[in-house]
Amino acid sequence: MTQARKMTYAAAGVSLDAADEVVRRLRPIAASATRPEVLGGLGGFGGLFSLSARAGGDPVLVASTDGVGTKLLVAREADRLETVGIDLVAMCVDDLVCAGAEPLFLLDYVAMGRLDPQLVARVVSGVAEGCRQAGCALLGGETAEHPDAMAPGDLDLAGFAVGLVERDRLLGAHRVRAGDVLVGLPSPGLRSNGYSLARRVLMGDDQRRLEEPAWPGADHSLLEELLKPSLIYAPTVLAAIRAQAAQDSDGVHACAHITGGGIPGNLCRVLPPDLDAHLDRSSWKIPRIFEEIATVGGVADDEMYRVFNLGLGMVLVVGGGSLSTVLAAMQGGDVEPLVVGEVVPGRGEVVLR
Repeated sequence: MTQARKMTYAAAGVSLDAADEVVRRLRPIAASATRPEVLGGLGGFGGLFSLSARAGGDPVLVASTDGVGTKLLVAREADRLETVGIDLVAMCVDDLVCAGAEPLFLLDYVAMGRLDPQLVARVVSGVAEGCRQAGCALLGGETAEHPDAMAPGDLDLAGFAVGLVERDRLLGAHRVRAGDVLVGLPSPGLRSNGYSLARRVLMGDDQRRLEEPAWPGADHSLLEELLKPSLIYAPTVLAAIRAQAAQDSDGVHACAHITGGGIPGNLCRVLPPDLDAHLDRSSWKIPRIFEEIATVGGVADDEMYRVFNLGLGMVLVVGGGSLSTVLAAMQGGDVEPLVVGEVVPGRGEVVLR
């Protein structure tokens, strides 16, 4: 009689030893991105965050979840994984700040076909750096090994972030008025959106290799261009919000994070039905990479504006009387704010002229 073969989890493709090694490597990384409200450290079943210091008032928790998208495929192909975690944090916390919320903490989720502790540590080190830039804690996360659902070299990355804002400080369409000014925060590249189209145009069908110039005459490679870390706008926007609060002025009314859907698809989300946003296309510089995508791929202007940020990663809607205060609060940071348009009576539409 043939003896049954003894099966183990490792033989099925899941290494518990590798999982333990991931926790060992990530414990100091997570500890480097913390806040005073964090209780305990990595390793529990749930991360703990105290709100006792914020007792009183009417606090509202704001939550957001997102991923890096197919930018991760470029990073994986080039084995350049140290910065995609910054992109993850940006996609999550810059959604939170659109409600006026201060990002408090983030949880990440890393899934692989075959767990590689060193690779996971490289990815999560970028998440920790993004959290430090955003001023939030990396409270914990999950690492999963999926040997049959994913190929050995496959990798996916997602995140979940939570922020806090007082109810009377919530931003949104309910605050927007005719005469408000649109202030754009520039983005030097794609951030983490539109990569499925960008990759198909620039890297598909025997197009250029990643080590080649980003465009004819460029002084940097296509890889460097495509893997530029996303700017994290939350600290800049929070500085503008706090400046208005300190002066008890009208200030920031709403904020739109320009991700998938582009400027028209995101700015309309913070407009009431009786107001339009008019933007002057000449008021900001569109980065060269977008011209390359449009030219090489034959992508129409309307499609470009619908897919990409085209140089604006965030648009703030600001009360006209508070414009100078808000602009001054944002000066000197990583991004220089630009006046790009205004709010006028209309039908809830975004008009680019």
